[in-house]
Amino acid sequence: MKKIYLFITTALFLLPQSLMAQIDENIGEFDEDEAVFVTNDKGEREEIDLPESMTYELDSLLYDYHQKTYLLPDESCNLPDVNPSFTDEEIISRLKRLPTIMEMPFNKIVRKFIDKYSEGRLRRTISLMLGTENFYMPIFEEALESYGLPLELKYLPIVESALNPRAVSRAGATGLWQFMLVTGKTYGLEVNSLVDERCDPILSTYAAAHYLSDLYRIFGDWNLVIAAYNCGPENIKKAIHRANGERDYWQIYPYLPRETRGYVPSFIAVNYMMNYYCDHNICPIRAQLPEKTDTIMIDRDVHMEQISNVLGIDIDQVKELNPQYRHNIINGNNKLSALRLPVRYIDAFIDNQDSIYAYNASELLNRRLIVDVNEEAPEVRTSSRSRYSNYSSSRYSSRHSYSSSRSSSSKSRHGKSKTKGKGKSKGSSDVTVKKGDTLSSIAKRNGTTVDKLKKLNKMKGNMIKKGAKIKVK
Repeated sequence: MKKIYLFITTALFLLPQSLMAQIDENIGEFDEDEAVFVTNDKGEREEIDLPESMTYELDSLLYDYHQKTYLLPDESCNLPDVNPSFTDEEIISRLKRLPTIMEMPFNKIVRKFIDKYSEGRLRRTISLMLGTENFYMPIFEEALESYGLPLELKYLPIVESALNPRAVSRAGATGLWQFMLVTGKTYGLEVNSLVDERCDPILSTYAAAHYLSDLYRIFGDWNLVIAAYNCGPENIKKAIHRANGERDYWQIYPYLPRETRGYVPSFIAVNYMMNYYCDHNICPIRAQLPEKTDTIMIDRDVHMEQISNVLGIDIDQVKELNPQYRHNIINGNNKLSALRLPVRYIDAFIDNQDSIYAYNASELLNRRLIVDVNEEAPEVRTSSRSRYSNYSSSRYSSRHSYSSSRSSSSKSRHGKSKTKGKGKSKGSSDVTVKKGDTLSSIAKRNGTTVDKLKKLNKMKGNMIKKGAKIKVK
């Protein structure tokens, strides 16, 4: 697996960070941003969660390096932005024609997900996925083929992460294939303070293929396999037990976690949409071929800013090509580590290594290796008892002062003080994300920059969610 990573030369790494979906809001009077609703045989309205990747707000294309550089609207596509109406029989006929080993059955739940993805704002998500698949599908297909798995599983990362290598779920699942920490390490993905190989497109894809292969050996049914991939094999075993031993996904359906109930229908719907998008008048985003890339092995720590400044390459491009590095540091001191660059910069890196490693190293790589200890005793010693007494007195004084301050403040509020607005903040230090907000628009409104917002809020990517609190100062 490592050899594949070291020697593959590909442009397929270049994927936008922020391909996260906006949600269709056009169904009825209910707030269905994160769910679809189905009426069951008893006339009861059932809520089924959308995959988390399909519930995030979509950042503006203008502020992401690779979206701006390699993904463009297809001006030659003149399809009307109208979703035609199709009968169940037409949808069934198309599902039947899909060249898949896995079952792609139809029912009213699958139909709801197909409608969801072909209408409203999720049409844009499918359009983006169609453009982005040119970067990643060859990687997915190669890994799946090496394990003898159905190639239609290549669409699973769309359901998992919306093809975002730095995606992090609410539960902490990370990367294109959304590995949890323990599962990722079980399948050989290194995670530490500097590296998270769950974000490495090639390594994580081979780990996912290995995991899917193991799940198939356990369950022998692909619908159960991808359901187990979503919620874990133990939850599937529990659902089978509660269903009196039934091993059909659609029979154990009521006993599954709510998100998993929508997982298989979503996977079927994504397979359908990626093949029949044209029938629904969806224009793919046009993807330009990025520069060819290659890897070089690093045996010393190097910061991406050192590489960027000495070679004159955009640091955002270096970050996008190496998403597994969490703090822009390639940790070559730990072990040989791969750095991916456009081919035209490989020789320049080799020829300028000394300059790169030396550039601003004291500031960018500032961990001390040796420190002196102050062994000089202070001239004045205070007994432990008196220190404690002073500390207690200080705490009492602070509490008393605070209490007096509160009392005074209370009097000014309830008395006849003419001072207005006393004690109120002159400006809020955080804002609530509204629909349509991006980091760029928030930064502009608050007189700051996207980089400062990301640093202040400890954000890795540009993704923000409606209703979230963002610190602005």
